[in-house]
Amino acid sequence: MTTWSLRRRPSRTLGLLLLVILSFLVLRRLDWSTLIPPWLRHRQLGLQAKGQNFMLEDSTFWIFGGSIHYFRVPKEYWRDRLLKMRACGLNTLTTYVPWNLHEPERGKFNFSGNLDLEAFILMAAEIGLWVILRPGPYICSEIDLGGLPSWLLQDPSMKLRTTYKGFTEAVDLYFDHLMSRVVPLQYKHGGPIIAVQVENEYGSYNKDPAYMPYIKKALENRGIIELLFTSDNKDGLMKGVVQGVLATINLQSQNELQLLTTFLLSVQGIQPKMVTEYWTGWFDSWGGPHNILDSSEVLETVSAIIDAGSSINLYMFHGGTNFGFINGAMHFHEYKSDVTSYDYDAVLTEAGDYTAKYSKLRDFFGSFSGAPLPPPPELLPKMSYEPVMPSFYLSLWDALKYMGEPIKSENPINMENLPVNDGNGQAFGYILYETTITTSGILSGVAYDRGQVFVNTVSVGFLDYKTTKITIPLIQGYTVLRILVENRGRVNYGNNIDDQRKGLIGNLYLNNSPLKNFRIYSLDMKKNFFQRLDINKWDTLPQTPTYPAFFLGGLSVGLSPLDTFLKMEGWEKGVVFINGQNLGRYWNIGPQETLYLPGVWLKKGINQVIIFEEMTAGPVVQSTDTPHLGRNQYVH
Repeated sequence: MTTWSLRRRPSRTLGLLLLVILSFLVLRRLDWSTLIPPWLRHRQLGLQAKGQNFMLEDSTFWIFGGSIHYFRVPKEYWRDRLLKMRACGLNTLTTYVPWNLHEPERGKFNFSGNLDLEAFILMAAEIGLWVILRPGPYICSEIDLGGLPSWLLQDPSMKLRTTYKGFTEAVDLYFDHLMSRVVPLQYKHGGPIIAVQVENEYGSYNKDPAYMPYIKKALENRGIIELLFTSDNKDGLMKGVVQGVLATINLQSQNELQLLTTFLLSVQGIQPKMVTEYWTGWFDSWGGPHNILDSSEVLETVSAIIDAGSSINLYMFHGGTNFGFINGAMHFHEYKSDVTSYDYDAVLTEAGDYTAKYSKLRDFFGSFSGAPLPPPPELLPKMSYEPVMPSFYLSLWDALKYMGEPIKSENPINMENLPVNDGNGQAFGYILYETTITTSGILSGVAYDRGQVFVNTVSVGFLDYKTTKITIPLIQGYTVLRILVENRGRVNYGNNIDDQRKGLIGNLYLNNSPLKNFRIYSLDMKKNFFQRLDINKWDTLPQTPTYPAFFLGGLSVGLSPLDTFLKMEGWEKGVVFINGQNLGRYWNIGPQETLYLPGVWLKKGINQVIIFEEMTAGPVVQSTDTPHLGRNQYVH
């Protein structure tokens, strides 16, 4: 097997110098094309599809890729994960770009810190990896709404992933900004990006035949000049093909390998074969098992894909974590939201540790390298800290007075249409509705995804997808009815993504009469949310707390903060925040039992721990040096 050797590139010193210059110029949006060194000006052809082979310039090129999502990994650990990828014998990094995180409010972009896409791409180049970019606008990725921003849903007529004017106008503005960052990083401009994906698995959606040609043109018109490709699973291959774009496939089983040799040949003739997503594991949903895939099966399938003459990308090489509220959901027969961990049973664990898959794949890919692979980096140490014993407490009802004036509305307003965040609505978290009632009876309404109902401060039941009616007990006089609704994650795959508005949807009825005059609190739990709850506002922990409630404690850390996992034993359902960082959700229905806490988010001394618990608090929060992701089940 002949491959393009990374050793044919310029010396490491010259490469680093180029990257420093490139970084400087990209950050300042300068026209630097005239400054490309003479030894890079031969980059005219890029990655091409020639016959059955990929060619990089004049050499046959095999893509041995792996997926890592920068937004799921602390920035301080990017280098560690990328070095481990290179040491596994892979030559290409593949990553998605999440629109909803980069443009959280219309026209306001964030490419800083953990969302510094350019820094991630340049770091990959420095380490010796090419880059395949998957910019969407829809990415699936088990992320909320498939990476589409929730403010799109403010339009009641919105048709996502179509040429509907309200959608394409938003995509155009986003691509204007994103591509100005990406274009200079392409191979033909001296950067590492060798290919760009056109949308993602559109054949499985297929709502508008004009949509994929529109996305292709939108990329090309903004300066994308590298190889374009699509990727689809077996359900969408027939309808995902675009004229002038290389079709590739996504799969997990060797039984699907016939798609490589039969279907792709029938739709596009003799072209290079590529499995853009070989699924090395699978994601988990709350209430289900922890999905795993045997390492020997993975090796056999990877070997069979290569033997079939196909390039490959491992999805995922390293999954990482759905920090915060970014997890997505599935909703076919029933709604199922994804857990916080995106371990995926990938080649590296959630915390970046090696697995049996890693050692087997390193031996396999190493046999093609033509030179010894770089040594795998040492593992980052883990630690168990002393348990956190919450000392302070604040019930949600007491916290409301620090939240400012509620939104007043005759009728319920869904989360996306709340008049908050400069008119962009609320993307993530919780929303609380209050109104006054004077009688008992049957309460009915639609709450997405889970609405806990209170009479005054007493919980009386839940409204969700399965329960749309509950009984309100007999009461006397004026009573406050409260519904705390949680957005558990918008659907990221399927035909119902247009119907992902959260909160109370439509009217709320008591004995078939619509309730009116609501007070609505946006509880997004972003950093500025907790800035309103300074220490003077907390109470000492009572014997019998009122729920839902916030709990405050301290995690003591010595000289060298290390990674750990928080074990929420005794706690029922909620969210954990460390030094203002949202670690994600926990829920005692499992499978996930621990939350990954990166050591880089800790500091020497006392670290602030805030837990928002909906139902029942435990006495302590334990930490362990070993993750517990639940009962294993082999993926079918």
